[in-house]
Amino acid sequence: MTGIRSAPAPTHHRGATGVSTAFGTFGELLQGVLPEEDGDFLVTLPVARWTVATFQELPHTEEVEVRPRSKHKALKLVRMMLEAAGRPTGGVLTLDSSLPEGKGLASSSADLVATARAIGNALDIELAPRTIESFLSRIEPTDGVLYPGIVAYHHRSVRLRRVLGSLPPMTVVGLDEGGEVDTVAFNRIPKPYGPAEQREYVRLLDRLTTAVAAGDLREAGAVATRSAELGQLLRPKRTLPAMQALSEEIGALGVVVAHSGTVLGLLIDSAAPDASHTIAAAANACVALAGNVTMYSTLSFDTLPFDLDLPGGR
Repeated sequence: MTGIRSAPAPTHHRGATGVSTAFGTFGELLQGVLPEEDGDFLVTLPVARWTVATFQELPHTEEVEVRPRSKHKALKLVRMMLEAAGRPTGGVLTLDSSLPEGKGLASSSADLVATARAIGNALDIELAPRTIESFLSRIEPTDGVLYPGIVAYHHRSVRLRRVLGSLPPMTVVGLDEGGEVDTVAFNRIPKPYGPAEQREYVRLLDRLTTAVAAGDLREAGAVATRSAELGQLLRPKRTLPAMQALSEEIGALGVVVAHSGTVLGLLIDSAAPDASHTIAAAANACVALAGNVTMYSTLSFDTLPFDLDLPGGR
């Protein structure tokens, strides 16, 4: 694997510990299929929940342990990266996450991205985003949590399409319809989107790109709501009609869903003068609908440290 195999850097201390994080998402602002090769894509909605990964190198053994032991994908990634780095070393990876699994909050992607960064920090290896992607693509479809900001991402091929930017803070008042979704199994399902739907996804992506650039929360919410409606063709959400009606009733920005998960949320402008009343109304209604409610805050990024637009991306 080019870009990772190297001799230990002069500052590297055997037995070092690396720590890093990765944020999760609340579903996707937009997810669908474009009329082109590698057309499956999504647009992220970063939220203030994270996975924290700590990798402690153990140079006198080649055994690798992951805690919790159920994190099999992270274990696979550790072994792949140590082998690619040419380091005859073992270690202990500990993952601490506030992201529930199987709900569509990018918990697995956050685990893997945080793991890769923690290993790089421990071994003094600088990892370019595309190097990390090359590892992740061998494990599973991946959300775009590797990149700061809101991004359009080809999750099945694990490839950035474009960094869209950042939106002002929003509160997501969410509910969970229950159960879990296996991301790998979900992405094997044939997509029921023909040419008409694919053309609409092109328009929706253009609209969302413009909305993010302008900081237009209302337009972003409208695109998210339409994406949720189109997603009913693939994985229906039984509470979506009620959530749409509620959004209109309380003046929310729109409805956002985890297209390959179990959660739905109402998008609310955190800076609106009546935000607290709107959030309270949304929370009470979610409890009535599903018996549960969870609050999330979206992440805003004042500056994006690098330009990651791909040539020809839209």
